[in-house]
Amino acid sequence: MFKVKNEVDFSASHENLLVGLFDKPIKFEGNLAPLDELFEGQLNGLAKNGDISGKLKEISKIHTFGKAGAVKIWFVGLGREKEFTFDKLREALGRASKSLKAAKQEEAALYLDSFLTDDVGAEDAAFAVSEAFTLASYQFEGYKQKPNEPQRKLESLTVYSGSPDEEAIRAALEVGFAYGKGTNSARTLVNTPGNLLEASDLADYARELGEKYGFETEILGLEEIKKLGMGGLLAVNQGSEEPPRMIVLKYQGKEDWEDAIGLVGKGITFDTGGYSIKTKTGIVGMKTDMGGAAAVLGAMEIIGELKPEQNVVAVIPSTDNMISGKALKPDDVITTMSGKTVEVLNTDAEGRLVLADAMTYAKHHGAKYLVDVATLTGGVITALGLHTTGAMTNNEALYEQVLEAAFEAGEQMWQLPIFEKDLERVRGSKIADLNNSPGSEGHAVMGGAFVGEFAEGTPWVHLDIAGTATSSKGSDLGPAGATGAMTRTLALFVERFETLSK
Repeated sequence: MFKVKNEVDFSASHENLLVGLFDKPIKFEGNLAPLDELFEGQLNGLAKNGDISGKLKEISKIHTFGKAGAVKIWFVGLGREKEFTFDKLREALGRASKSLKAAKQEEAALYLDSFLTDDVGAEDAAFAVSEAFTLASYQFEGYKQKPNEPQRKLESLTVYSGSPDEEAIRAALEVGFAYGKGTNSARTLVNTPGNLLEASDLADYARELGEKYGFETEILGLEEIKKLGMGGLLAVNQGSEEPPRMIVLKYQGKEDWEDAIGLVGKGITFDTGGYSIKTKTGIVGMKTDMGGAAAVLGAMEIIGELKPEQNVVAVIPSTDNMISGKALKPDDVITTMSGKTVEVLNTDAEGRLVLADAMTYAKHHGAKYLVDVATLTGGVITALGLHTTGAMTNNEALYEQVLEAAFEAGEQMWQLPIFEKDLERVRGSKIADLNNSPGSEGHAVMGGAFVGEFAEGTPWVHLDIAGTATSSKGSDLGPAGATGAMTRTLALFVERFETLSK
């Protein structure tokens, strides 16, 4: 889709040309002077009349009437240059992509140099172009009958750049595309209904991913899960007609299997709440309870494309949480793979039970660092709203690396605390080592603290995406529905990871 030309040519034939434009004052000088000359200075007049705007994320379209090679020029408002950031660039480009999509345009060009500042260089801008266009153009096809007329979408974007390093620009476009595509894959998994994406389907998807990128793949079925004593996963699966899966993908980017990063994703393909059943409104949308698994698989796709020099093991426990005569009951006591026993006080706090076994199994595969991601608690929405992922950790140095990755990805995150009194509540059962639901107070903290019990001494970060995995409204970088939250953060974290000092 993306092409690169390092000679800027405003006379080249295109249906559409995208040009970045800063605001207050709008100036057609410097790298935009040749374009203004083609219009005999008339662009400044259009700006004064308000026909062209440089306000952030405003899109202004003019017809060239043969004065330039493009039929139409789309000016992308970038706001004030002094306030310009990479995040603003990415969002403005996403808005431009959506505008082209709404106009059913199939071909366009983009003048990269018009989007640059002292702080945002050509390679960063190229990355933003491909990432934003890929994310913003995403659409879940769904299952409606297809109309007879073909669906028109952007098929080609030519990037004109004055940079002498054409290969660097091309590489940046490829990396940005990989990040966008991996996130879109995660979105599609989350958007897929539970009857079409059961644990076996998620395992098949992971297996295909492993075959494509050469990952070492292990898929544990029911009998293997029983032999390994994964009591958390087995307990949640008890009420289901569908057998569970423990999914493992291993990527080795170093010569030796050392300092492996464990990415653990909750893969509950549908969550009724079990006997602690959800309300009739609360149960709708529970096909998305495997958002953590989707984020991990999307990140593994990006890792497979970019091949960072890191070792990664992805572990996904997958089942649905159903009700039957065999289903897990409140007051039951189960034994996890770690040997820790758990008194179950809430069958709707099932994600932490399957994550317990996955954390232990990730360490079994040599993970020296753990990051789990899960749509774990409604409490995190109460605490942080719908735009911020909740985070918890037992190691501040590891958390700082995840936080930096989230900042670069433009994904909001906020750390929640774990105090000794929180651990006392999780360990408060009179008949077992732990209880899975000490109460509604500090619910998000209780969920994360429980999962952290299975990290033990291993550096660990917990990401609760219950609020951020989906959105009821579209954004500049995607439609309503699944967001692919934390996919890019996980991949950036792996790519940038620096081994912690012992």
